[in-house]
Amino acid sequence: MLKIEVPGYKTLNIEYLVLDFNGTVAKDGKIINGVKDKLDKLSKNIQIHILTSDTFGTVQEQFSDNKINIEIIDSEVGSIDYKKEFIKKLNKEKVIAIGNGNNDSKMLKTAELGITIIGEEGAAISSIWNSEVAVNNIIDALNLIIKPKSLIATLRR
Repeated sequence: MLKIEVPGYKTLNIEYLVLDFNGTVAKDGKIINGVKDKLDKLSKNIQIHILTSDTFGTVQEQFSDNKINIEIIDSEVGSIDYKKEFIKKLNKEKVIAIGNGNNDSKMLKTAELGITIIGEEGAAISSIWNSEVAVNNIIDALNLIIKPKSLIATLRR
């Protein structure tokens, strides 16, 4: 578990990190450089889940050597409500969620802390509005969790 005390805001007791795949930790189905190392470091303290429709069919291959739970969402089901319900089942008060798309917006709003990646693909306005923090890329987002002083500086009141 990670405990992050943010003065004037709240104390985060995080057990789970839930991530979107494409546009968040991967570009065109390939993991962004440096992400695996950061996730390996975080996986020592929290459980990590990737939720994806796996558009490029590469998620399993990209994470074959990591301790990450992969959840492939049936595109017929639709991912926006699926991701939200997944967060609720984990215990939303213990989740940080990271995403960038319209289909991530409810997940980001439901989690205790939502982080939007703006990145090369951009970010859906609904995701930005439903997040507490927006950053340029996944490495910046993961660094906020690994070394939370910047996160504290951003969120404190």
